[in-house]
Amino acid sequence: MFLYVSTSWRSTSTPPLHSVSVAGAVVREDGRLLAIRRADNGTWELPGGVLELDETPEDGVRREVWEETGIHVEVDELTGVYKNTSRGIVALVFRCKPSGGTERTSDESTAVDWLTPEEVTERMSEVFAVRLLDALDAEAPYVRSHDGRHLIPAR
Repeated sequence: MFLYVSTSWRSTSTPPLHSVSVAGAVVREDGRLLAIRRADNGTWELPGGVLELDETPEDGVRREVWEETGIHVEVDELTGVYKNTSRGIVALVFRCKPSGGTERTSDESTAVDWLTPEEVTERMSEVFAVRLLDALDAEAPYVRSHDGRHLIPAR
């Protein structure tokens, strides 16, 4: 196997820095999707956050969903990889099934709700709505980039 490592960053003073986050696209049997209203900015998003150095992506998803919503999940599969080009964040999104717990808010969420796909589109910005809607698509996983506000078309 051949592994290529780019050295183009060496021409600058510092290497590129990226953060890896994980999120759960939690889908109930009735097709509703778990969403939170963030405490820091009031936007609706799927539950998730920064992956800890010592945890697997699946463990990170379970932890983040539980911390922000009170819902335990079974992690099914990766449905998308999303890069915020303006902030250097790479997000891994996994489709999940609820397996217990009770909805509750946290320090990071002011509301927790189960939304229809139509409500996801109405309440969330495009860059977050697409992550949940991609998880419903049998063609997943997707790889997409955005600038923080708008998706960047694939070339």
